Amino acid sequence: MQTTLRTKAADSEKITLNLGFVDLGHVDLLVAEGFYSNRSDFIRTAIRNQLDRHGDTVRQTVARRRLDLGLQHIGRHELEALREAGQTLAIRVLGLAVIAPDVTADLARATIASIEVLGALQASPAVKAALGDRLS
Repeated sequence: MQTTLRTKAADSEKITLNLGFVDLGHVDLLVAEGFYSNRSDFIRTAIRNQLDRHGDTVRQTVARRRLDLGLQHIGRHELEALREAGQTLAIRVLGLAVIAPDVTADLARATIASIEVLGALQASPAVKAALGDRLS
């Protein structure tokens, strides 16, 4: 019997942070008292509260910088069409940019003029290396 593992694109990014012992103790106290289910729940809630607090500034900046909000998927067929038309792509995303696994480094280099991602970029190591000088 052969088992096939399917990979699923992550819908979040893992981060690491350093927190002072007293602050960590406060978080643990709130978790123990049932205000939050765990430390991660507290941190996600705190981040969302701060994003809500600065929501107007974020919206204005996204509009000013002309960022696409959310998920942008860049596929091989799209890039091949751009190459055939002699055009290039400027990728500007707040969220997640995914360059399809079947996009070669040469195709990416020939068709992606610049790439700015505030969030996460998912692409093969070869494509990331090929676009290294175009990432901002």
